[in-house]
Amino acid sequence: MKGHEILIGVSGGIAAYKTAVLVSHLVQAGAGVSVVMTRSATRLVGPKTFEALTGRKVRMRVFGRGAHPHIELAQAAELLCVAPATANLLAKAAHGLADDLLSTLLLSFDGPVLMAPAMNTVMWRKPAVQRNAAQLRADGVVLLEPEEGRLSCGQTGPGRMAEPETIFQAIAEKLKGLKGRDVG
Repeated sequence: MKGHEILIGVSGGIAAYKTAVLVSHLVQAGAGVSVVMTRSATRLVGPKTFEALTGRKVRMRVFGRGAHPHIELAQAAELLCVAPATANLLAKAAHGLADDLLSTLLLSFDGPVLMAPAMNTVMWRKPAVQRNAAQLRADGVVLLEPEEGRLSCGQTGPGRMAEPETIFQAIAEKLKGLKGRDVG
């Protein structure tokens, strides 16, 4: 991981707390990590958590410092991972909607994209969500399938975000595949 630049997108699922563990692992492994959060994500985990872990400012706004933050972030990174990826985020990405920094970044980033869906079991099984997941796979996005288990809503079934270690390993594997290519 040493020397690699990674973007982590955090959308508004309760599993966002697990993303802090992932970011910590990536930084400890020597990666440069920039975090982009949706407004909903900030209601679950504070940006200061990610800023403390990365030593970098968390980005949330399409407009702000820099003329084009979505372009600047996209050009600086080798890989983009969204964890958790909510049903809303999956839908935006599958249909090319861009109404916040993270969804705009997904359109401007041309490297490998990994997403770790996390949501209620009923939501995950909905045909619309499955269609969106299938479209993203067809577009080349690597979906790290949600795991089975007890969910924050009390139900049991598929919908838990993949564990931070699983996501870390998927990122490491994808970065190995980029070796020798002109990235960033």
